[in-house]
Parts: sequence; C-alpha cells; structure tokens
Amino acid sequence: MVMRQGNRQYILHPDPPPKLRASRPSPEKHRQRQEVEEYETEEPSRPRRHGLLFLGVGMLAMLALWAGGSMLLHWWQVTQDDWRYGRPRTFQTDAVVGHNDSAESPSHFIAINLNRHVEVIECPGGDCSHALIYLGPILFGDGEDVTPATVTFQDANGDGKPDMVIHIQDQRMVFLNENGKFRPAKPGEVKGTL
Repeated sequence: MVMRQGNRQYILHPDPPPKLRASRPSPEKHRQRQEVEEYETEEPSRPRRHGLLFLGVGMLAMLALWAGGSMLLHWWQVTQDDWRYGRPRTFQTDAVVGHNDSAESPSHFIAINLNRHVEVIECPGGDCSHALIYLGPILFGDGEDVTPATVTFQDANGDGKPDMVIHIQDQRMVFLNENGKFRPAKPGEVKGTL
C-alpha cells in the first residue's frame, strides 16, 4: 500500500519486518565500530576560566552590595527624619532667654527648613503676636531641602545670657542675645567651641 501526503510518500508492508540474524562481525568492521564508539564516548573538554574572573565577579557583587546598602541607609535616615521633623523639616522647643518670658511662660522657638531656607521663629513669652523671625543660611546641594535644623541655647560669648545656636548637620551658627532679640555673631565674638 502506498500513501502520498504532500511531497512525501509512505509505503506500508502487510508483513512484519524480517528478523536479523545474529552474525559475527568481521574483525575489520569490529575495529571500525570500536573507533566510532571511542570517538563518540569522548567528553568535550570544558573551557578553562581565568582566576581573575572570580575576583572580578566578587568585586562587582561587593560594589552592588555597597551601593544597595548606601541607598538603604540614606532611605532609612530620611524616613526617620520624616517621622521626627515632618516635611518641611520643623523643630520646636521652649526656652527662657530673657525676652519677656519666665519659667512659667517660656519663649517658644520654631526652626524650619523651608525650601532650603532656614528660619527660626521666636514667640517671646509664648506670645506669637510679637513673633520675631531670624533668617539662617540658605542650604545648597542635593537633598538639602530635607535636612533638619535644630536650635539649642547656651552662653557663647560669656555675657551670662543664653545665646541661640542653630544646628544644621555638623554646622553651627551662633546668634547672640542682645537688647531683647538675637543677632548673628561676628567673627571673634564667640568664645570657646560649641
């Protein structure tokens, strides 16, 4: 029976295929078959890798780990500052500085980093109708709009009155307490280190 399907032709036989006789191969055919088997069983050699490849991969992995760790630490610091100071960065404290205030009614201070402009607002004696605004520095650089500014009070010039110190990261800016308000300190007016 002959079947055609497209360009292919199939011949079907009604009888089972003949059985092969077990015969002993000639020595020459045996030798050729053995050579072919030996050739086929040979494993391909693996390419050798240079020792510096592992060093390079290790260095790239360490660089990726360092970059990822740095980004994670920066994100964590910004998140903690968001929780503590909000956005825009705002810090508040009360202190008795001698501006119509007392221990029962201290002055209220608000330090704010508003679009990289640091400002301190003082409500003397807790009365914000007489508020005073002190302009601090303008911050430059990436991410400085989320840098918190804090305020502490200590005697910086030795006159016995608490002076205002604005802290921005590792920087300190001193405002001296004079005539019921604060003014920026001039070079040489601050004694010692803060």
